[in-house]
Amino acid sequence: MAGRRPPGGGPSAPGGRFAVVDPATGDAFDTAPDQQPHELDAAVDRARAAWPGWRADPSARAAALLAAADAVEAAGPDLAPLLTREQGKPLAEASAEVARTAARLRYFADFDLSPRPITDGRPVRSEVRWRSLGPVAAVVPWNFPLQLASAKVAPALAAGNTVVLKPSPFTPLATRLLGSVLSSVLPPGVLTVVTGREPLGARLVSHPGIRHVTFTGSVATGRAVAGSAAASLARVTLELGGNDAAVLLDDVEVERIADRLFWAAFRNCGQVCMAVKRVYAPARLCSRVVEALAERAKAVVVGAGLDPRSRLGPVSNAAQLARVEDRTARALAAGARAAAGGHRLDRPGFFFAPTILADVPPDSPVVTEEQFGPVLPVLPYGSLDEAVARANGTAYGLGGSVWGTDLDRAAAVADRLECGTAWINHHAELSLAQPFAGIKESGVGVAGGPWGLYGNLRPFVVHRPQEEARP
Repeated sequence: MAGRRPPGGGPSAPGGRFAVVDPATGDAFDTAPDQQPHELDAAVDRARAAWPGWRADPSARAAALLAAADAVEAAGPDLAPLLTREQGKPLAEASAEVARTAARLRYFADFDLSPRPITDGRPVRSEVRWRSLGPVAAVVPWNFPLQLASAKVAPALAAGNTVVLKPSPFTPLATRLLGSVLSSVLPPGVLTVVTGREPLGARLVSHPGIRHVTFTGSVATGRAVAGSAAASLARVTLELGGNDAAVLLDDVEVERIADRLFWAAFRNCGQVCMAVKRVYAPARLCSRVVEALAERAKAVVVGAGLDPRSRLGPVSNAAQLARVEDRTARALAAGARAAAGGHRLDRPGFFFAPTILADVPPDSPVVTEEQFGPVLPVLPYGSLDEAVARANGTAYGLGGSVWGTDLDRAAAVADRLECGTAWINHHAELSLAQPFAGIKESGVGVAGGPWGLYGNLRPFVVHRPQEEARP
């Protein structure tokens, strides 16, 4: 998810460790191991050694994944507060992320990988069998550390692969705890969590013992990952962010959809790859849309994630806060108007006021780039063709949505959006069973559902002649 993995991590700490910062205070509250190349080599070696046994028994894998889901649920009271402390999101959202993590493990435990016969009219009995790839490198960002870890780990393990998992250096602690929880019910070496600052991630994705790299992060880093993995011809799955547009039709009921639209943009403080990041509204309705969203931005309670009153937490790290400040300041300097927010909050931590921007130049970086924070530009359009062209006029192609009263018309407009997923009258809602993929610079490969599982497998075809009649 673009913007989620700025280089580096927390400040140095003694004893081969690095500091982990609480974004609600801006202060370090713990440390994590800054692991070195020989430790990474050992983790990959363990994954290679564990692979033959793990891939051999699908029923044992299914049972282990179910036990892992139960273990994650039991550890929720420890995982969720730690996730909030290092990432910043409200505790209710962190608890939901833990639940989603367990649900994904349980979902992938329930797949049948039995051989499939091929019938093509020839006098040959053929079948497709499925084989795992080997050790998988899973590199996850800081916005949904546990949920995205499970999105990579669960299908990889279900397919019979082993995994070396590396979290962002901004959010290593909850993922380390998740690794400990899972390792308590998995065989040794099947899953190892490694933590550290760069170049640890670069070493992992280029390691010759890795057969599949699954990465979520920025486009620039994704290109580097693909190049590194190419050296050993490892398979790659890349999810590289989005700049999702919401197109409001001229029959939209503004007050009816305003809450859904606001939270589609601002959940997790806007740090969601498939969040609404641009709104295109008919010119005659644009001021009403701006006003409705601004009312909600001004009213929402912003605070530390551990405070039960908070609906929005801080931006997750200082580097991302600087990006959000820069994109907003450039828009305002170019003539945009902040109908709400537009500034950093005057308090400790990485807090930015929820911001609704009007009168934004269409070529402003806050429109053309993924801002990945609590800032939403609202832009007017004249014709529907213009709105669709502007929604599609980006290098990204992750998601998009259309909002209106006539659902058939909205669906027809959604069909014109250049993206991997389009929603009508809602946004950024996914089921575990559906594919998740982007086009253009939003990624390579597919996650989610059976597609995510088969992305971790290779087909193996066996041909044999039909039984010959014996005299």
